[in-house]
Amino acid sequence: MRTLKFGIIGCGLMGREFASAASRWAHLTGMEIRPEIVAVCDTNPALMEYFGDNFSSVTQTTGDYKALLENPEVEAVYCAVPHNLHAQLYVDILEAGKHLLGEKPFGIDLEANTRIQAALKAHPELTVRCSSEFPFFPAVQKIVKLFQEGKFGRIIELEAGFWHSSDLDPNKAINWKRMIAVNGEYGVMGDLGFHVVHLPARLGLLPLDVRAVLSNIVTSRPDGKGNTVPCETWDNAHLLTRVQHKGYEFPMQLSMKRVAPGEANTWFIRIMGSELSAEYSTKRPKTLRTLPYQGGVQAWHEQDVGYETVYPTITGGIFEFGFTDAILQMWAAFCDEVAGNTPKFSCGTPQEAALSHKLFTAALESQKSGQTVTLEPARVGVVSR
Repeated sequence: MRTLKFGIIGCGLMGREFASAASRWAHLTGMEIRPEIVAVCDTNPALMEYFGDNFSSVTQTTGDYKALLENPEVEAVYCAVPHNLHAQLYVDILEAGKHLLGEKPFGIDLEANTRIQAALKAHPELTVRCSSEFPFFPAVQKIVKLFQEGKFGRIIELEAGFWHSSDLDPNKAINWKRMIAVNGEYGVMGDLGFHVVHLPARLGLLPLDVRAVLSNIVTSRPDGKGNTVPCETWDNAHLLTRVQHKGYEFPMQLSMKRVAPGEANTWFIRIMGSELSAEYSTKRPKTLRTLPYQGGVQAWHEQDVGYETVYPTITGGIFEFGFTDAILQMWAAFCDEVAGNTPKFSCGTPQEAALSHKLFTAALESQKSGQTVTLEPARVGVVSR
């Protein structure tokens, strides 16, 4: 089995999740490649202690990401840093000749994303993908298959969302996601939006226009130093779009919320069709709901979906699938693609990330004007089963 040597830039929550996935690689079966973490970088030395304590393969810890990129052992990089750093770091990673799995949104704004896209064109030999784990849940894969087989008939409407209640408490101290200079003007759209846009884009459902309603609900927070400071970014976003599909149009509603009472970490998708409807939510992680309709009685069916994964594992099919399993599957897809294989289901693509930027930029314009904003025609390279 080939070893793919990784550097991690940004050793916070998601950096540790990747490291955990790498340590569980024996959970997968039939893989031709496995990741090995050899270098980590963060400006906070305390965050790197986890890697030194748990991964003997790590031979470099540094506060200078350029030193990590100069390490000849590092073949690929996972980069999980605040949005304002994406353009500089992602471009430098590509120019250093490293494969990249980067965190969304691939740039703080459309201009930053354009810089990253230009670097991508200059380095077509590199595999570059955007982190997005939710489509790897087994029930979601079943929805993808139903869509590809045309089982829905005429699509009536689609709704997708990603909701948190993590900012419901007004006494929670402010963090960088509440600051325009670091998170960007997109606010919650930059933070959560790609997770919502990714699957519709993968299905080829591209918005023609958008009417956005954005909300800044908690307008100030404590700064942890005894002061109260402004919260500058949007907490919640509702985007109503039109999609053209097979010669007809239907509405697609996309929502992202950091202030959603009762929702700890809920991702969902709902597709309503003339012959079949289907919905899935991580609130009920193994339940797929479908409503077939051929006339007569309408009745929702509930199916318990077992451990039916894109990439095979040692786990028995009767068991439940969870968030860390989705991350492992996402990383399997990325490494499989670096190995030169066509992935069974790809991670988020740079083209899909570019589409999200165009949508979020138009949403900001819509919020400002109170009008529906037309999007330029988009083409997204679809990578599927």
